[in-house]
Amino acid sequence: MANLELGLNKELNKKTKKLNFKQFLIDNNTYIILVALIIISSMLSDTFLTSMNLRNILLQQAGPILVAIGMLFVILTGGIDLSVGSVMAVGATVSAILISDLGMNYLPAMVFAVMIGVILGLFTGILVAYAGMQGFVASLATMTIARGISFVITEGRPVKLEAGTLDAIVSKEFFYPIILIAIALIVVFAFVQKYTSWGRIVIAIGSNSTAVQLAGIRTKRYIMSTYAVSAALATLAGVFIAARSSTGSATVGMGQELDAIAACVIGGASLAGGKGFVLKAVAGGLILGLIGNIMNLMAVPSYPQDIIKGFIIIAAVFLGILTNKSEKTV
Repeated sequence: MANLELGLNKELNKKTKKLNFKQFLIDNNTYIILVALIIISSMLSDTFLTSMNLRNILLQQAGPILVAIGMLFVILTGGIDLSVGSVMAVGATVSAILISDLGMNYLPAMVFAVMIGVILGLFTGILVAYAGMQGFVASLATMTIARGISFVITEGRPVKLEAGTLDAIVSKEFFYPIILIAIALIVVFAFVQKYTSWGRIVIAIGSNSTAVQLAGIRTKRYIMSTYAVSAALATLAGVFIAARSSTGSATVGMGQELDAIAACVIGGASLAGGKGFVLKAVAGGLILGLIGNIMNLMAVPSYPQDIIKGFIIIAAVFLGILTNKSEKTV
């Protein structure tokens, strides 16, 4: 009898370990892909793991990762924000004009640009939450308006920035502030999502908005706020790009909305809402950055890069479907 119980316990322990390992893979698949990609990239190129290349990846992805975080909160409510690329252009052009034409210090110029972004985000959020428009349509309208604003205020010309102005936030002398700002915001929004009522309610709205409304929570305010957050982070990302290029251009951010959505999807977010995590969206953004970086190091032309990214997005969606099925059986 004792031997039988011992055998049953061993078998149960084996099954538990298998389930735990399977659940670990399900919960951390995005991070596993990221680590695997780093290993593969280091094998394909000798220069991949150099400090200069890694620094360049972080500088390049600081902005796009912030855009992905903002997009994630909109997606969590079941919405979509197609305006982020154009809002980035507003951030780049407004900050550049304030600094170059009006002589404003770069810090208040950044703050003012982000405030303009918040206004654009609130405009989109009001259309979605209070006017009942679909997020796709409302953000498409804001996308057109924001891009038009960028071209109007710059008169279609790139605005050059003098050295020692906005480029201070990408300076080695100050320990690359845009990287530090990005890390700080990642920590803040990861905390907000997990430990604050705002983060939990946003997820709940995407999961079951009717139940949230029946609980007496005014969901419209939360939906509107996610678009404001998305636009604020997109504007700041546009400022980052202007700082790195020393130019404020109305063409900044074209197509960035697709990369932001892709980063969220690769990170396991559900476009139906209610599922997604900040750190996984960050990992998704890094995965896209690493793919572009390694292809550049291997001298792969830009057009094939887009094709490869497309297939990676498809693979990520399939992985999400398989993950959802596995979660039901674990």
